[in-house]
Amino acid sequence: MFERFERAPSRRSALGRWRLSLYIFLIRGCRPRGRTHHLDPEMARKSKKDREPAAPEGEREQEQLSALHRVSPNRILGIGARLRAYMLAGILVTAPIGITFYFAWLVVGFFDNRVKPLIPAAYNPETYLPFGVPGLGLVVFLAFLIFVGWVAAGLLGRWFVRATEHLLNRMPIIRSVYSAIKQIVETIVSHQSETFRQVVLFEYPRRGSWALGFITGKTQGEVQNLTSDEVINVFLPTTPNPTSGYLLFIPRKELIILDMTVEEGIKMVVSGGIVTPTDRRPAEVQAVPKVAPASRTRQTIPYEPKS
Repeated sequence: MFERFERAPSRRSALGRWRLSLYIFLIRGCRPRGRTHHLDPEMARKSKKDREPAAPEGEREQEQLSALHRVSPNRILGIGARLRAYMLAGILVTAPIGITFYFAWLVVGFFDNRVKPLIPAAYNPETYLPFGVPGLGLVVFLAFLIFVGWVAAGLLGRWFVRATEHLLNRMPIIRSVYSAIKQIVETIVSHQSETFRQVVLFEYPRRGSWALGFITGKTQGEVQNLTSDEVINVFLPTTPNPTSGYLLFIPRKELIILDMTVEEGIKMVVSGGIVTPTDRRPAEVQAVPKVAPASRTRQTIPYEPKS
């Protein structure tokens, strides 16, 4: 009887503590952690840690490592995070392939829409087939170019080309356009080993700021005769459209010729530096700098390290 009477206050006090913990949970959003005498859950945790004996440092690290190994990555990431990761992986896989096929389809469609109407119905395979033939216009256009080149290589073809050029050179406005286009095409086709074959690095637009460019040839004529240095024609493309840019005349001694290919350089320009090619030079060559530290008053190229 006396024992039951003595336990009653302790039960009532325990019930009061549970009510108090429930109030804390509703007000602060904290989870009640068993029976505690503290109003603040953080102080309750601290007091619990103080009561527990401290484990050795090695055992504590071992327990932490084992706990990390027991947790699966799928459990760490939630459903939303996993779906987002899968979606990004799908974009990385399908975007390059999809964009490439899209541009290829645009090129094929461009030639098909303009060449197919010129093909007579008797020679058009689509007349006899129940479906269209994609790429037919492109194939016919390439065959036409081959035929024109074969005819121009003969005696009659050379005579026809000279007569056509003579006629175009007599026209005031068309003459300048035709001569400029012909010179550009002949330079690109006839001098493939010298045009757009090297990627260079140079200071632009000020010292300490670097730009990526492509060598288009050796400077000749009046521009070269005005300077005593050997000057090189450098095309500086813009990002992300490399078809536009600036023509710069830079001394050869102020250019750093890079080992990356022209294709890698164009990828770097188009991507805005996101796609960066790896340095394939040997380790001992990479350790030797070719550019001095940036300085507004001192030339950084050519760089002569102090011995």
